[in-house]
Amino acid sequence: MAGGDFSTGLWGRIVASWVMNRFLLATFIVGFFLLVSSHAQNRYREHTPSKAEVRVLCFSGTGWYRHPDIPAINHWLVKTGANYGIQIDVSETAKDLSSKRLADYDVLLLNNANTLDKVFDEKQRKIVENWYAAGGGIVGVHAALVRQENWPWLHDLAGCDFDSDSDFLEARIVVDPKAKDHPSVKGHGDSFLYKADWTNHTKSVTGLEGVQVLLRVDETSYEPVRKYFQEREGKAMGEDHPVAWIREHGGGRFFYTELGHDVPSLDTTFGRQHIIEGILWTAKTKVP
Repeated sequence: MAGGDFSTGLWGRIVASWVMNRFLLATFIVGFFLLVSSHAQNRYREHTPSKAEVRVLCFSGTGWYRHPDIPAINHWLVKTGANYGIQIDVSETAKDLSSKRLADYDVLLLNNANTLDKVFDEKQRKIVENWYAAGGGIVGVHAALVRQENWPWLHDLAGCDFDSDSDFLEARIVVDPKAKDHPSVKGHGDSFLYKADWTNHTKSVTGLEGVQVLLRVDETSYEPVRKYFQEREGKAMGEDHPVAWIREHGGGRFFYTELGHDVPSLDTTFGRQHIIEGILWTAKTKVP
């Protein structure tokens, strides 16, 4: 009887211990996944606008040189935007920019879409102008400011055009003191190093009505004109070389960045913040 009691007690303790260990393990696993899920949801909410979804039409048709990475950048924009509650649709067909279609979007994003007077006819350009004047937002990425002189409205809104560029190089980027709290650049200090190819524009936009420069590049930290353009009289911009800016002018909002020659210039911690927050800032003409 005593041996039986001992055996029963021993097996009881073994079973109880096994059950308890399984319970503790299950509790730990559930708690861990709840913690991860909560963190992900909080991070998502931190970057999600007050509206359930911002809608962006990404247009990447070109009238002149076509950047080889345009399709990959389109993919990156769609995928990255989706992580932050931003729906990005892609088009390279001018007829998609009808008044009815544009009315469904908060932002028109021009992904390296250059020489647009060769892409949009006069009627289509007027549709874009009217949509912007009614509160639309335009984001220009990299070559969106190349050969736009023959669309005077866009050229005037942007404030400059293309002169030349550098190779893909690391350079010192300086945050304009007045823009240090702008969400597209906030949190990276007064200056930082970043790799991209840097465009030299026909003039600086500093001081234009409604323009706030976000970033400038320090031309002493890299070679601003690559050999191809040195042989074609390309010119550096000097001390005042903006590489990203915003403008509230003419009824809507405009955001431009030189990032976006290729995916590597975008797919970094800063690049994702810069583009996503730039889109959200531009969309706030329609997002409360």
